[in-house]
Amino acid sequence: MKVAVYLESYNNKITKAGLEALAAAQKISDDVVGILIGEQVGDLVTTAGSFGVKSVQKAEGDLFAKYHSNIYSRAIANVEADAYIIPSTAWGKEIAPFVSAKKGYAFIGDVSAVVDSSTFVRSIHGNKILSTVKVEGNFVAAIRPGVFDLPPEGDGTPEVSDITVASDPSFDKVKLVEILSADSGKIELTEADIIVSGGRGVGGPENFNVIEELAATLGAAVGASRAVVDAGWRPHSDQVGQTGKFVSPKLYIAAGISGAIQHLAGMSTSDIIVAVNKDPEAPIFKVADYGIVGDLFKVLPAMNEAIKRARGN
Repeated sequence: MKVAVYLESYNNKITKAGLEALAAAQKISDDVVGILIGEQVGDLVTTAGSFGVKSVQKAEGDLFAKYHSNIYSRAIANVEADAYIIPSTAWGKEIAPFVSAKKGYAFIGDVSAVVDSSTFVRSIHGNKILSTVKVEGNFVAAIRPGVFDLPPEGDGTPEVSDITVASDPSFDKVKLVEILSADSGKIELTEADIIVSGGRGVGGPENFNVIEELAATLGAAVGASRAVVDAGWRPHSDQVGQTGKFVSPKLYIAAGISGAIQHLAGMSTSDIIVAVNKDPEAPIFKVADYGIVGDLFKVLPAMNEAIKRARGN
């Protein structure tokens, strides 16, 4: 089975979600071709090779300088494959159904595990149920970010070929006007190795500095629970959970977060979870590797100072 995986890239870097999609593809088949799309993606070929991709097809040039769902999906569909693996990111959620329709392939969304080359686990009903689905024939699968480990790194130089996309009047029907980037020093949640998240226990937006200070010391991203975002304390881009972002960092620190099911769904695959909460019965402690029952306004500053001392700051 030949599997094509879209190695999503942004700011001249393959995204973590793109590499996780590659890991999923490698579980399905040994015959994997990587797809790179952008104005200049030549440098990313080396990155793809270092993660075990033996063949890369790239769509490069002015036509691909800005994201366009129709153009990007056309480029992906022009790569011949039995199956397509696409990260279920903001772009991927739009691209994957396009590719499925263009190829006439079955579509499997929100895949969280690969059982074998035709059997997958996906969530339904707001992540309340995990269903195992088996597909017959060719397919397109959208891979949930934050649930697959990154593929192992090594050395390799892939074969490279170009993807040709013919001009089409339909390309002019929709145009990308502007991309509003996050703050320039802000670490993206889905790309972060360490996340410090705050919940309702923080008490208000004016108290989030205790979260931000620890995150700054650790070089971490700042996350938040749904209650915090709904209250307007933090932007939706910071939300971790079922209706926010799914993350899988090496370290996740949850401060003042009780551990509602929707939040746990978004971070329970983290390598190490540290919970800080005054309530010893908080559900978050059931998934935490380390739990501290205490006042976050005392615990987090103490952690911050201890880390600084350990680093000699």
